[in-house]
Amino acid sequence: MWHTIQSSLPELLAAGFKYTIPLALVSFFWGLLIALFVALIRLSRQKGAFRILKGIAVFYVWLFRSTPLLVQLFIVFFGLPHLVIPGVFPDGVQLKPFTAGVITFSLNTGAYASETIRAAIASVPKGQWEAAEAIGMTRLQVLWRIILPQALRVALPPLANSFISLVKDTSLAASITIAEMFSVAQQITAENYEPLLMYIIVALIYALFTTVLSRLQAWLEKSLAKTAPVQ
Repeated sequence: MWHTIQSSLPELLAAGFKYTIPLALVSFFWGLLIALFVALIRLSRQKGAFRILKGIAVFYVWLFRSTPLLVQLFIVFFGLPHLVIPGVFPDGVQLKPFTAGVITFSLNTGAYASETIRAAIASVPKGQWEAAEAIGMTRLQVLWRIILPQALRVALPPLANSFISLVKDTSLAASITIAEMFSVAQQITAENYEPLLMYIIVALIYALFTTVLSRLQAWLEKSLAKTAPVQ
């Protein structure tokens, strides 16, 4: 047993730091940008053609929250190569596994996080918008300087939980041939025929990663509470 642990642990950790963590970090970064954009569209009071954007944003959130993440991964990686667009993608949309993973995880995270950010922004009293605009600030200045710092504190715990969930969800990337930790564990299992031990090791590594992230989350919440108290 100890020989198996000693021989497999470096390879699993290497896969974790090379693929699992980068895949989660990059996807979460893009997911947050998508989420902020979608949340602002849905909170906007603009009318006219803007309603079309709102409709698209509502449909996007509904679609990615209503379908399994694994199905979304398969559609992006295995399905898009069959989407032939003459003049643009004559051979279908061909994506590398890591790129397909980032796109899928970003869109999925963006759908969930947009609801968190939308609720956090909406939780800031409207009086603060009106007071800031009354002293001459533009709506963008109010959002950036006054509303978002407060909304960030409200949104931080659920967003941090989303990131921790995303780290665990990256194990699904093994299904599209990304050599992250779970995929490497499957490869090692095929050689040593010790699935129980290998999957327990992988579970413990995931637990270690998420525990570190949980501690970081707690530290960020305390730091933010000192710098951006909720009004």
